[in-house]
Amino acid sequence: MSQRLTAIDLFCGAGGLSEGFRQAGFSVLAGNDFFESAGETFKATHPKAKFYGGPIQDISAETLLSETGLQRGELTCLVGGPPCQAFSVYNHQRGMHDARASLFHEYLRMVEGLHPQWVVMENVTGMLSAGDGEAARTILSCLQALGYRVEWRVLKAEEYGVPQERRRVVFLGNRIDAPIVWPQPTHGEGLLPYVTVWDAIGDLPRLENGEAPNGPLEYRTAPSSAYQRQLRGNAVKVANHQASKLAPINQQRMQHIPEGGSWRDIPHELLPDGMKKARRCDHTKRYGRLRKDGLSSTVLTKCDIHWGAYIHPDQDRSLTVREAARLQSFPDWFEFSGPRTEQYIQVGNAVPPLLGRKIAEVVLDAVDISNQFELAAAE
Repeated sequence: MSQRLTAIDLFCGAGGLSEGFRQAGFSVLAGNDFFESAGETFKATHPKAKFYGGPIQDISAETLLSETGLQRGELTCLVGGPPCQAFSVYNHQRGMHDARASLFHEYLRMVEGLHPQWVVMENVTGMLSAGDGEAARTILSCLQALGYRVEWRVLKAEEYGVPQERRRVVFLGNRIDAPIVWPQPTHGEGLLPYVTVWDAIGDLPRLENGEAPNGPLEYRTAPSSAYQRQLRGNAVKVANHQASKLAPINQQRMQHIPEGGSWRDIPHELLPDGMKKARRCDHTKRYGRLRKDGLSSTVLTKCDIHWGAYIHPDQDRSLTVREAARLQSFPDWFEFSGPRTEQYIQVGNAVPPLLGRKIAEVVLDAVDISNQFELAAAE
């Protein structure tokens, strides 16, 4: 391949999408995010990339080009995920009136200024319905007006080897007249079996409720799955593995919840007052205990047992940051900075690196084919 593969990541967070592109062979040149702790994580895990903290509105395309040594049009791929809170179904006031809903315009501004060959933008599926889909329609029309062939598709992370039910809408486009090819699922019916929760976290150290070691811990067992071997790499210890301290009442509640169970298994007198009148069909995953042989529910910005199924399969505690990161497919060398609450946010907001890698690989293949055509035409 004659062309250097480069990427810049806007709204990069801790760098899940960047890590996927790096694994596929791209050089990540720069990232931007407003979240300070995420920026510290990005800088530590992407030491060759330039990080720009603060609002994206304060950054110009000219600055990015100058400081990365690129000319306009040379960047292979601009990636990014504008903040999704305005579109999330968990935000009951979601909609286009939320100021965060317009940040995709900043991504489009950078597309115009950088003129990358490829664009990749991801977001929650709520973007397709918030404001009657106004954001999605605007993204498509603006990219087309800038000369890009573009499509969107909802991708299921579990179909690409991520041990988690996670849906994301991805916009994929290019201006080099290449066809839009989507990554083919590798896991599911008729394919490889889904990677399970225990495939992902079964080798991590046991912890008691509230146990918070100061430093990295040795693994509990040797790796027992290909997924564990892949994420461990050469690591001999694992960081970000501390258990949040849950109140005694939650300890009592968890003792009644079997693997795969939920709030319905808690005796009525122990339920929170607000749930004592709940219908049995409501709050389907609150106080849920994960199944070892199943998929994780979507990892959010809190592994709060009041929110969903974030109770460890066989330990009476909530998931740690490292366990959430494993379920998101982050490698174990990838350490998260900042207070623990902010580490959870970084993990929950991220694109699973394995999903990012699959997207990067179809871009890589298309670039390779394009280069072959150019070489053939020049001969």
